[in-house]
Amino acid sequence: VHRVPLKRMKSLRQRLQEQGLLESFLEQHPYNLAAKYFPGIAVEALENYMDDEYFGTISIGTPPQEFTVVFDTGSSNLWVPSVFCSSPACRNHNRFNPGESSTFLSTNDTLFIAYGTGSMTGVLGYDTVNVAGINVHNQIFGLAETEPGDFFYYTPFDGILGLAFPSIASSGATPVFDNMMMENLVDRNLFSVYLSRNSQGGSFVLFGAIDPYYTTRGISWIPLSAETYWQISMESVSISGTPVACSSGCQAIVDTGTTLLAVPIRAFRILMRRLGASSSGEISCEAVSNLPDLTFHIHGREFPVPPRAYVLRSNGYCSLGLQGMDTPTEEGELWILGDVFIREYYIIFDRANNKVGLSRLP
Repeated sequence: VHRVPLKRMKSLRQRLQEQGLLESFLEQHPYNLAAKYFPGIAVEALENYMDDEYFGTISIGTPPQEFTVVFDTGSSNLWVPSVFCSSPACRNHNRFNPGESSTFLSTNDTLFIAYGTGSMTGVLGYDTVNVAGINVHNQIFGLAETEPGDFFYYTPFDGILGLAFPSIASSGATPVFDNMMMENLVDRNLFSVYLSRNSQGGSFVLFGAIDPYYTTRGISWIPLSAETYWQISMESVSISGTPVACSSGCQAIVDTGTTLLAVPIRAFRILMRRLGASSSGEISCEAVSNLPDLTFHIHGREFPVPPRAYVLRSNGYCSLGLQGMDTPTEEGELWILGDVFIREYYIIFDRANNKVGLSRLP
């Protein structure tokens, strides 16, 4: 069984808050979550990781060099910092040294990924990547040479391992899981994700299998509406049986690389009012016990998210785990079902059938 245990660590938001840097950071780095999903705005918006807390370990090279990465179903590239990078953000993270790997193959190809807060540039190379005991030979990956600005300096992870489709990979790089499938390294062409709640351990990404322990309530299979991100169609979002958003249907992306529920601005304002929160999402902790479920209607079924899941508690304060998101009007309404949603369900990402499976957790 190829299972990557995920560690839950302090998020970037918490780390900045503890150092008294959060307010100035937010002023310098305004962001829009939609940037990650619409070409022309940005290829991949790493601000999504500001609240992220789940990271796993992989190794690259022979002998192996270890890196902490975000397993991100909302992007497709693998990249880590390299010894060629002198940016402060690289110097305080693990850096790959190709000179110390006997299996590394260099290329003249470059990698550029734009972010809302800057960019990363680097070169592409090939080496053996080990994920949960699976050795993926000749895996293409990015070796970061520049990481401008201070954003990456504070992130608790070294790099990213993208698990979305090849169609959105920068520089045409083949994603890690695609190589696993092509080399017949997994029993089934799927992977699954379990994210624990609160401070519990046990979170994981499981490659090539479905753990029956987490599917005792059955699996609801939902066809993808696009083979780019893990994108599906939703019929509506309701509160207490009344549709309050997405009433004419909308699109949603299941994204382990986004912690919150990202909601179109208009729907976000409606939900803030209906749930009694301030415009910034703050809410009385005493009111939480009386809040209703948010119910997502997908493929003819209902998927509730209770208030214990969508209300975040920190230092005696409560806020909704929702964030407003601007999307280009021609793209229609888009929701991002991040970790707030995923923690309630065991999620199966099925590449063989281009479906997402959801099994509600106890």
